[in-house]
Amino acid sequence: MSSKPTLVFVPGAWHSADTWKKVSTILETEHQFKCIPVALPSTKSDPTATLLDDIEAVRSVVLAETTQGRDVVVVVHSYGGIPGQSAIRGFALPRGKHDTPFSPSPPAQNKTSGHVIGLIVMASGFVVPAKSFLDGLGGQPPPSWRLEPESGFAVIVADPRELFYHDLAEEEGKEWVSKLTKHSLKTLTEGGEHTYAGWMDVPVWYLATKDDKALPVEAQRMFVQMARDGGAHITLREINSSHSPMLSRPEETVQFILDATNAFLG
Repeated sequence: MSSKPTLVFVPGAWHSADTWKKVSTILETEHQFKCIPVALPSTKSDPTATLLDDIEAVRSVVLAETTQGRDVVVVVHSYGGIPGQSAIRGFALPRGKHDTPFSPSPPAQNKTSGHVIGLIVMASGFVVPAKSFLDGLGGQPPPSWRLEPESGFAVIVADPRELFYHDLAEEEGKEWVSKLTKHSLKTLTEGGEHTYAGWMDVPVWYLATKDDKALPVEAQRMFVQMARDGGAHITLREINSSHSPMLSRPEETVQFILDATNAFLG
């Protein structure tokens, strides 16, 4: 088994896997990690894509790595926390193998398989089982986006550059806005029965974004405290960035990932 885990990256709503390119390139070329960014079906302008489709997209990558004997760290951002955390089900170490107690997952591997050894969360929430993404927000979307049942998509109504990339240079911010995709409404309003609180099975490192205009840092801190109250083992760090630290603060984000991964291995 490789001494370094595979890093599986899950993007947020409206974002392609390219969101992770800056940090994955650094991690691959300078630190020799294997990085796999996941392209979520919900972000491919397909209104029929479901939350289960997104979960399975992540699970298929995790399964491919663990069955080859590689451990995995799942890295999630924003909406990606829902499918990413849910996909951990069955891949964590059995009870008794952790330094701290976690809820066990159903065993899914034999003794030669790898496992998910940690979860890295950025500017996101924590799965509440049996609830959809929108249920977790109290049943209503925030003012920055709206539901369009006619088209089958969730649509951003705020200025996306200001919402996601306000600390990027103007031209780069505009470039990322041009790369935003349509996001399937079904993944946000349905599928609660498929969710799973993977954050209870593995240690978690959380990166809170202090200048976030999409998910205020106060809300992020509240989510972390609620998860801790629920029994999660979470290390919290904060960064002076917008909602997209992997784009505006790639070097600092890479260091956070390295610190987290070393802690999971230690």
